[in-house]
Amino acid sequence: MEGNTHCMSDRSAGKLSPQVDRSLYVSPGYINPGRFASYAYQIREVLELQPESVLEVGIGNGLVSYMLRKAGIDVTTLDFDESLEPNVVASVTDMPVPDNSFDVVACFEVLEHIPYGMVPSALSEIHRVCAKHALLSLPDARPAVRFRVPRLGPRQFLIELPFWTMREHRFNGEHHWTVNTKGCPLHQVLAAIEHAGFTVQETWRPWENPAHRFFRLGRKDV
Repeated sequence: MEGNTHCMSDRSAGKLSPQVDRSLYVSPGYINPGRFASYAYQIREVLELQPESVLEVGIGNGLVSYMLRKAGIDVTTLDFDESLEPNVVASVTDMPVPDNSFDVVACFEVLEHIPYGMVPSALSEIHRVCAKHALLSLPDARPAVRFRVPRLGPRQFLIELPFWTMREHRFNGEHHWTVNTKGCPLHQVLAAIEHAGFTVQETWRPWENPAHRFFRLGRKDV
């Protein structure tokens, strides 16, 4: 995977290769407070849905699945990188899993690692295997301002800039596309999610790490 990739012009569906070595997930540069905040929200979002079974697509360093299992949830992990030792070795675009197998499918910071042209297939597969809900997170390039007002106590505020110039995303060896870059505005990503059969129940960005945008999805037919 070489060169620059515009998210809407790349319709490649070729074989993917692991983009990072497994050692990245435990490196000092990767482990930082913002990332751990994102992990906390990933775990919280799953727990709030009170599922009995979860499919985690993209195992990463295994922290999320570890914590969910500690909470008594039956977690199955899926990743096409067998060196990460997932329960199922497969791609998000072609999961060897029966329909409606899991209460929740969690897919955090994964879809940006495949060309945008493959995302509809991935969303359709996620919809097929989830029985109730899906949880996603994706990188978001829209600038945001964070602040606190001491007189209001511990409350935190995140305001997205209303006017800014979208830039073209350039493939950096890992991310093929990003929300709120040229060709990938948020409303278009939401439309793709809904076209796959989901209702977008909520989308938001955590104060501690606004580079990640979360999506809570429900099946339209449930």
